[in-house]
Amino acid sequence: MKILVQSFVIIFIALLMPKLSFGGAILFISENKNTSANEVIYNKYTEKELNSFYSDKQLGSVVENGKTYFRLFAPSPVKVELVVFEKVTDENGSVFQMSKDSQGVWEFAVNQDLSGKFYSFLVYHKKHIEENIKPPFSVDPYAKAVATFTDYFNPRRSIVYSEIYDWENDKWIQRDWRDLVIYEMHVRDLTSHKSSGSNQPGTYQGLVEKKQTGGINYIKDLGVNTVELLPAQEFGYIEIPYNDSLNGKFNTWNPYERNHWGYMTSNYFAPASYYAENIGKLKRDEWIGTSGDQVKHFKDMVKAFHKEGIAVMMDVVYNHLSEYEIGNLKEIDRDYYFRLDSNGNYIAQSYCGNDLKTERPMLRKLIVESILYWMKEYHIDGFRFDLGKLIDWETIEAVIHEARKINPHVVIVCEPWGGGYDPQGFSLRGWGSWNDQIRNGIKGENPYNGLGWIFGEWYGNNNRDRIKSYVRGTLIKEAHGLFQESKHSVNYLESHDGYTLGDFIRIGLEKINSETAITDIDKNVELSELELKLHKLAALFLFTSQGITMIHEGQEFARSKVIYNDVNVEDEHKEMIDHNSYNKDNETNYLNFRHAEINNELLKYYQGLIKFRNIHNAFKKADFNNYKFITIEENNLSLVFELNYKNYKYFVAFNADRNKNQKIKLPDGWWEILADENTVMPKNTKSITGDIELKASSGIVLKKK
Repeated sequence: MKILVQSFVIIFIALLMPKLSFGGAILFISENKNTSANEVIYNKYTEKELNSFYSDKQLGSVVENGKTYFRLFAPSPVKVELVVFEKVTDENGSVFQMSKDSQGVWEFAVNQDLSGKFYSFLVYHKKHIEENIKPPFSVDPYAKAVATFTDYFNPRRSIVYSEIYDWENDKWIQRDWRDLVIYEMHVRDLTSHKSSGSNQPGTYQGLVEKKQTGGINYIKDLGVNTVELLPAQEFGYIEIPYNDSLNGKFNTWNPYERNHWGYMTSNYFAPASYYAENIGKLKRDEWIGTSGDQVKHFKDMVKAFHKEGIAVMMDVVYNHLSEYEIGNLKEIDRDYYFRLDSNGNYIAQSYCGNDLKTERPMLRKLIVESILYWMKEYHIDGFRFDLGKLIDWETIEAVIHEARKINPHVVIVCEPWGGGYDPQGFSLRGWGSWNDQIRNGIKGENPYNGLGWIFGEWYGNNNRDRIKSYVRGTLIKEAHGLFQESKHSVNYLESHDGYTLGDFIRIGLEKINSETAITDIDKNVELSELELKLHKLAALFLFTSQGITMIHEGQEFARSKVIYNDVNVEDEHKEMIDHNSYNKDNETNYLNFRHAEINNELLKYYQGLIKFRNIHNAFKKADFNNYKFITIEENNLSLVFELNYKNYKYFVAFNADRNKNQKIKLPDGWWEILADENTVMPKNTKSITGDIELKASSGIVLKKK
């Protein structure tokens, strides 16, 4: 009898409410009776009260058994309305009052499958009611797909998405972390340059095209076994107009008015729609992502990489939100979701204006559920967390604990800085970290007055003992060590941040500087004999060090980031070297595969090193005590050691002195040359015995026959 009465009430309410325009009668289901939808409550919660809210309910839009449920967590607002649009361009839609439960979840349900429909939330706070102001449309933070209007406010429409995808028995690629050779890359950069030969440049589909020079073919030929995508969750594409202001911020730094790298995430469950649009370049004031095809295209991309045995990691940004746009968590409930100072201003230790308060229980839940969603729904094999130290320890622990329940081999690494520096803390919790100490020790901190070992210099506290430490995994058992286990050390010399290794060496050798105008880009990228030697020395050291190995896109051919001469942009630094190319969706960032041909010798050297590391487990899995270091007194810049691993014996020597060769006596016996200053893993190997003369700025790896 109770069910019949409730059904009658629901039908009666539906007759009174405005009908949606997409055909058929719709039944509206009010899921909660705790708070009337029209009741205005002026709550100002204390910190303790805000932290007490928690709900296990599934948030976002969910289609189940022919019904569509909408749920939004926001304890502070006094009223929330659901708005459903027939078309993405509609300025007005059908408005429905949501009801709030005791744990701050606003709910509404429709007795119909609304898949493919667009929706937003109108979130009313006290000031909206008192001043009779209509709030902006807010995107659902749990939206599975999002359409975005390409304006600097980045207005969005959430999409009800519920399509089933055929994974064709695809599974995660599970590896020992020490076996990883990671290629940090941007979805667009690998296919956007005309030299890639892509038919769909800059897209998920273009990245995995079979008939092209760039994309997955290039990555496969290089030999890496893991790609790490720069942020590919939906993000803020457009920034404040140049020489104009928004919300008290005046744009004097970004004449491109663009965010290319993606470190302004707006939606943590939705793939970036731009990379599903075969439009060449981003166009202003247009809707993108309206079809929701970005979901399928992203999955197709992951499946294609997996078929080639290549794992897919994602760079994720949970420390701050997209800064400038209107209609996200800032409008939904800034008091709950953000770290604020005593005056109610956003804290910006990320330098991005609005640090997220990850210690809030429901924001922690969002982060964990986002990670699990990408693992289960997109078969993502691992994650790199931007500015990990801005995320609280309880969330850090929850992420890896819950992720390992699904995939025990999931890769979880981070930048161990941002509001502090604590690689040791992450290692204690089973996380890997980018090892900036090996980066700075080997190449240096900056190319002007902070050169490192490959230049014949010692940067900071580096010395021969520190170099030994890096070889063995930068373990805490040594002075200044960082990690409990070598697999927690992500060893790298170049990333998207800062100068490329190629430009670092060019500047360090005074071939160019930051003010040099480069009109002949091909000539600039071509390596001199000395440049090539330093590149090979750095790469050989990187690939013979214990830990995870990471290279950045184009590092393998000494890529140079010369600022593209875009006639439509006022940039006084055009044709100069760029060390922070986050805002350039142009040839500054796109990989020019002609340059890979110009520096083919270095490219082949990297290909050999990747093959070498895949074959010789000693340089990935040897123990601390498997090393025996040999001191060359007259050359402080040398590093010589024997490595005994299982039944194999290796002899490795580096000479970072730029001015003189070094005579070295080999242990007894005949030794096969695996790598030297010329090549790695040659088809016709040579064997040597007795003494060798190691050339300046070079290294050698031998294996006992």
